[in-house]
Amino acid sequence: MAGNNGGPWGGGGNRGSGGGNDDNRGGGGRRPNDDRPNIPEIDDLVNKGREQLRVLMGGGGGQGRTGGTGGGGEGPQLTRGTIGLGVLAAIALWLFSSFYTVRPEERAVELFLGEYYRTTDAGLNFAPWPVISREILGVSTERTIDVGVGGRADAESGLMLTGDENIVDIEFQVVWNIIDPQDYLFNLADPPQTIAAVAESAMREIISQSQLAPILNRDRGVIADSLQLAIQATLDSYNSGVNIIRVNFDRADPPQPVIAAFRAVQDARQERDRVQNVADAYANQVVAQARGEAAQILEQAEAYRARVVNEATGEASRFLAVLEEYQQAPEVTRKRIFLETMEGVLGGVDIILLDEGQGGGQGVVPYLPLNELRRTPAGGTN
Repeated sequence: MAGNNGGPWGGGGNRGSGGGNDDNRGGGGRRPNDDRPNIPEIDDLVNKGREQLRVLMGGGGGQGRTGGTGGGGEGPQLTRGTIGLGVLAAIALWLFSSFYTVRPEERAVELFLGEYYRTTDAGLNFAPWPVISREILGVSTERTIDVGVGGRADAESGLMLTGDENIVDIEFQVVWNIIDPQDYLFNLADPPQTIAAVAESAMREIISQSQLAPILNRDRGVIADSLQLAIQATLDSYNSGVNIIRVNFDRADPPQPVIAAFRAVQDARQERDRVQNVADAYANQVVAQARGEAAQILEQAEAYRARVVNEATGEASRFLAVLEEYQQAPEVTRKRIFLETMEGVLGGVDIILLDEGQGGGQGVVPYLPLNELRRTPAGGTN
């Protein structure tokens, strides 16, 4: 590199005729016109790195050139040490792929060349790969499937026809887990899709046998229990290995397009029930009052009958007693009866007795009837 002024970057050398230079410091510094480079060449660095790599890989002898642009050297050689390291790495990778861990809430199904081999429990297990593979499933994990609006992709999956030919929009959730990993893997192609289809079919069957009003009001718990039993029975017939934990009946409403009209009908029915209850209460009150008045009239009639009968019996007894006395003493009895009758007739009459006057006089003295003035005329006022 004769034309390079002091280095590979071309920036060394002489900066002027009389100026100082950093390369000329001290007695050992190079002169500006020295052709030898003052830093290592890039090719030398590459060669040194290649030599060190060959030594590490077990290569021997040979040393590349440290100067100039040449220096090829020999490449890495395959030795027994390299082969041993490769075998150990392969064995470690095989063991890593063969040992696996199953957590307490999981179970593993081992497959021997794609066929069922066994089911393993929680802990560290060994399955020689690739002859035996495994599928790890969470058996105690609760999984959920939503059916209805907002659940499955089909927004009309919750629209169902009731027994009284009404449409109801239902949304419910099925909670399930795995009880038999072998049946779950081999008997169902798509377990979540199968469970959703079975749940929807069972719910449609139950709703078709029910009336709309109980579904909306009081029978949700009964429907949820019946639905759980129906889903479980169907999945058991498939040997699905699935257990239905519970069914959450979230919502039951009329379809959205007719919900306003349905609410109007419901309000009218409630108003009808209210008026009916008011009418029944009024009818019960009037009937009870009429029955009370009838009972009172009957009691009064019974009392009047008893009184009249008793009076008649008393009068007859009295008459018989008088008759007996009259038969014994007719004249005395006749006179006594006359006197009693006259006493009853004249008892309330004012009587004035006048004696005949003495000496031929009139015997009547005119007087002012003061007592009559105190009396109030009939129908008059004082």
